[in-house]
Amino acid sequence: MKRIIGILGGMGPEATAYFYELIIKKTKAEKDQEHIKVVIYSNPEIPPRTDAILEDGPSPAPLLLEGVRRLMKAGADFIVMPCVTAHHFMPEVIAQDRFEFLNLLDESLRWTRANIPSVKTVGLIASTGTLKSRLFHDTFEKARIDVIGPEEAEQDMVMAAIFGKEGIKAGFTEGRPRKIIADIAKALIDRGAEAIIAGCTEVPLVLKAEDIPVPLIEPLSIMAEAAILRAGYKVK
Repeated sequence: MKRIIGILGGMGPEATAYFYELIIKKTKAEKDQEHIKVVIYSNPEIPPRTDAILEDGPSPAPLLLEGVRRLMKAGADFIVMPCVTAHHFMPEVIAQDRFEFLNLLDESLRWTRANIPSVKTVGLIASTGTLKSRLFHDTFEKARIDVIGPEEAEQDMVMAAIFGKEGIKAGFTEGRPRKIIADIAKALIDRGAEAIIAGCTEVPLVLKAEDIPVPLIEPLSIMAEAAILRAGYKVK
């Protein structure tokens, strides 16, 4: 049975657009009518997730719940959310309503175990909120895979590359942001990372598999394929 994908987006808008593009490119289809029905709710007013995790800002949970309900009302059969850090708040959202949710973290671990079965240590490039909340740590350590992150000064550079005035969220995907992320990835590899997780949805906008000598675990790409299959379609 064919099903409708609901994308809870806006965190940020470019990552949401990139995720939808992945769904289009990865769906096995030869004409418009063979593509998947998708409902997108993109709300850029959802409060910063890292600020909420660090207790410096309001919780995004109420607006996440509102977004889920809008998507379900519009006909979505299940929900996907192309924002890693916001997954920290989904247990609270799920507790308030009944809906089917495709978890990006679980799908990333499933893909890693299937495609890099020998991996023991992965490097994580993500927002400070994702690091502090241990979203990937807790998920991957269940499979006895260690997760290492940047050192404090390096993490400051990651945050500047993503959230700075000339960062990825501001539309800068070339030059300095790209170099910073690539340099941090290489530093993690030097410390023993056998693969790199693009743990913020903006990271794969600047870091590609060919940029590093180890596998790149790209949660958005992984979740796009999982969503296609969940919707009852085939992946290219």
